[in-house]
Amino acid sequence: MLYSLAKPVLFGLDAENAHSLTIKALKLRHRARPLAADPMLAMAVAGLHFPNPVGLAPGFDKNAEVIHAMPALGFGFAEVGTLTPRAQSGNDRPRLFRLVEDRAVINRMGFNNDGQEAAAARIKALRSSGPVPLIGINIGANKDSTAEGRAAQDYVRGVEHMAALADYLTVNISSPNTPGLRALQDKGALDALLAAVMAARGNDAPPVFLKVAPDLEPADIDDIIALAHQHRLDALIVSNTTISRPADLRSSHAQQAGGLSGAPLCALSRQRLKDFVAAGSGTIPLVSVGGIASAEEAYARIRAGASLVQIYSAMVYEGPMLASRINRGLKRLLERDGFARLADAVGA
Repeated sequence: MLYSLAKPVLFGLDAENAHSLTIKALKLRHRARPLAADPMLAMAVAGLHFPNPVGLAPGFDKNAEVIHAMPALGFGFAEVGTLTPRAQSGNDRPRLFRLVEDRAVINRMGFNNDGQEAAAARIKALRSSGPVPLIGINIGANKDSTAEGRAAQDYVRGVEHMAALADYLTVNISSPNTPGLRALQDKGALDALLAAVMAARGNDAPPVFLKVAPDLEPADIDDIIALAHQHRLDALIVSNTTISRPADLRSSHAQQAGGLSGAPLCALSRQRLKDFVAAGSGTIPLVSVGGIASAEEAYARIRAGASLVQIYSAMVYEGPMLASRINRGLKRLLERDGFARLADAVGA
């Protein structure tokens, strides 16, 4: 109800200003009691216990400022970032666009963030002052490092800087907004990068997830799966935003440069999930993200093979309690279909 009242005001602002205002409001919020966990929805993935399968995707809380607010909104985990070794301002504004008619978002933020050192201080402070959800830390490379062929060094630095504070690390090589970054998904480059990252992690560090783009060819998927097994990755996140543009987009912002997310990404992201399952992801858990705005869609991803899901863009249109509504709906759907627990529905 509160969001329905605030939404016209927020939509009257530039999208990035509205997002900044939302972060400021959540920073003022004291730790609220987490929503009651339901054992039926609990998931074990990569040695971690997730109280429910709905996570906050990176991009919302880039700088780890409002992690503490996420459990009260129904999230089972929250992923911060993308964080680069050094602070950077990102691309020029405007760089964030609502496609209201399409219930979508286009962004070309360019990894704007305060840097890993500043985020690390915030995470330490939050962890020391009370309970926080499971925290994923999404790491990337600075723009100049990528341009100069030094991206792998930045990912190694990210592991070294953030591993001790993360429940899991995500290696993000799939943003379309840093020139050259997606080239790291090529087989040779990815092999070298993962070797460096896993060597830096060592044996006692947190699980490592890899986030991939939806704009992949079948051969790319086969290569990624083979390398994920070879380097013992703990999960794959499918997928990031897309550079494609469906022909039926109606918004005047539809041809803005950047990554498209929200409702138009739904079918593509779901298909990529199925592609990774069909190609033999095997024992590597899959996290599905892209266009999920309802319990029904989250359930479809889980039945298709996802162990966890993440949301972000849909909250722009559905409000901040979307995660809670998805969890309630998932429980109803599991009961309808005779599943005693969520894990039994994965890939079913």
